[in-house]
Amino acid sequence: MPKNDNMLTILWMLNSGEKLTAKQISEKLEINIRTVYRYIDALCVSGVPIISDTGHNGGYSLLHNFIKSPLLFSIDEKKTLLHAALFAKEAGYPLSEALENATSKLKMYSNQEQESILSHHLAGFEVINRRGYPAVQPVLQELEHAVANEWSVEISYRNSHEEQSQNRVIDPYGVVNWNNKWYTIAFCHLRNEIRSFRVERILNITRTSFSFRRPNDFSARTFFMKNLLPDVVGKSELISLIIGGRAEALDDLCIHWFLEHHLQERTSTQAFFLLEEESLYTYVPYIILPYGKSIQVIEPQNLKNKLVAVASELMEYYQV
Repeated sequence: MPKNDNMLTILWMLNSGEKLTAKQISEKLEINIRTVYRYIDALCVSGVPIISDTGHNGGYSLLHNFIKSPLLFSIDEKKTLLHAALFAKEAGYPLSEALENATSKLKMYSNQEQESILSHHLAGFEVINRRGYPAVQPVLQELEHAVANEWSVEISYRNSHEEQSQNRVIDPYGVVNWNNKWYTIAFCHLRNEIRSFRVERILNITRTSFSFRRPNDFSARTFFMKNLLPDVVGKSELISLIIGGRAEALDDLCIHWFLEHHLQERTSTQAFFLLEEESLYTYVPYIILPYGKSIQVIEPQNLKNKLVAVASELMEYYQV
């Protein structure tokens, strides 16, 4: 590691409260013991109050009342950050290499007792997520830089209903992870409006020489959710959907990302929803069919008819 990194590492090690000898530090950092002495002297010259005790139980330690840097975390803070890193990694966080380096430093800058505590907490804490598309990582990294620096990028994008990709210039306002997929919310120069783009459908991305200014107080999350789940408040001609069934099945149904948005009331045996007609007959049959006999549509009758039609089409398809 560079000199500055080694000096900071020594400071972190001493901040743990454990007294360390020059030999222990040199072995930990894999550097010459004389180099440790030079780094300790440099830290002292810079104003760090390092205490040097000689003798059998001697070693280096920090003055008890030394003011901690904001970057020096408590054991609970370290545990929380390492747990959060597991979630980020499983979600396909684009800066994976930097994430690994950060977690390694958190573990390194801990004394033996803290390392043991962290190991116990991490051993029993795991996150399982569906793996994303491998090609997404470099695209996400470029998008993250573009969002932060307000750079316009040119992308080669293929819609789900198109075989050929199309080149377009976009201004990325933000990146959103939803339902195990990554999206970028961006102003599209081709369509002259803000749109959301599935990152795995971006086949190529190139930074342009143009920059943009993101609208004040713009929220990529708010825009994405508003377009995903339009507000039905105040709309007329909404249809009431009543579903009964087993409590555990209704619990699961009521937290479904789509139906949760339309939930009006829930009892121990029934759930009440209000939906637009198009959404009700287009999406709902395919959401509730996997629940089989654990739930039952009470109303409307037309939805029951739609379920019968969908089930009949599937039977006919698989009987061929």
